Amino acid sequence: MSNADVRMAESEQVRERVREGYAQVARDTSSGCCNSGVSCCGSSPQDSDKLASQLGYSAEDLQSLPEGANMGLSCGNPAALAALRPGEVVLDLGSGGGFDVFVAGRKVGVGGRVIGVDMTAEMLAKARRNQRAYESRTGLNNVEFRLGEIEHLPVADGSVDVILSNCVINLSPDKPQVWREMARVLKPGGRVAVSDIALLKPLPPKVLELVQALVGCVAGAVLVEETERMVQEAGLVEIECTRKPGYIEAMTDWQDPLYRQIIEHLPAGAKPVDYLTSLEVRARKADPACCCGSGCEG
Repeated sequence: MSNADVRMAESEQVRERVREGYAQVARDTSSGCCNSGVSCCGSSPQDSDKLASQLGYSAEDLQSLPEGANMGLSCGNPAALAALRPGEVVLDLGSGGGFDVFVAGRKVGVGGRVIGVDMTAEMLAKARRNQRAYESRTGLNNVEFRLGEIEHLPVADGSVDVILSNCVINLSPDKPQVWREMARVLKPGGRVAVSDIALLKPLPPKVLELVQALVGCVAGAVLVEETERMVQEAGLVEIECTRKPGYIEAMTDWQDPLYRQIIEHLPAGAKPVDYLTSLEVRARKADPACCCGSGCEG
């Protein structure tokens, strides 16, 4: 078997573990993929609204959601980061049960459109059930969900104004391809608003070995500097990377089971926030009509 074949097989194994984990969350959001009552990104269902509030989602955003759409899978608030405007076409990568899709749908309004893409059939079914409640509650018919991998988006070239992603890209075994796909589907001048888990320094090998950490948005994370490099190499510009340690601190303070496991495998005295951060990434696709630069702020 060639090195390329080995890498392809390893990538597919990662996708399958992630798919299985999130399928379990979709089937029973009270029993997460890592431990009983823990979601894939660490928040227990009873803490989902508390976490979302801390991440900046408004009470109005949360109260308007279909029941079960918020499964505690967020590590940021990309819809707010994107400053969505009425009439825009928005794409959400790894849309899960539709949480950010429904938040975005209300912001872009009747003239806009929001497309959610997820590779897990169980999540897609859950999102489409939630969609009926969203449409009944809001009177809007402006969201849809498509089955697909974020490395190969089922979206046309240059068709999207804004791309959102919330704690998903770290799960991909081919992150550079994800960023290239994002650049492909964006319109010139279109923008990206991503919240994700990133590394401040490499994790100890024992943490990387935890399957729970992989599905829990930790073991697949890469360094902040590597994220910036991938965004630049995809051709995006006006790059801003902002570290948000509050999410990691909250997961630790709440003694979330996943983060307790991580602490057990860290060197004595070390804390998750020494290694991990929630990272906000904003960028644009270059528009030939303007001249743009790039940079990354800590």
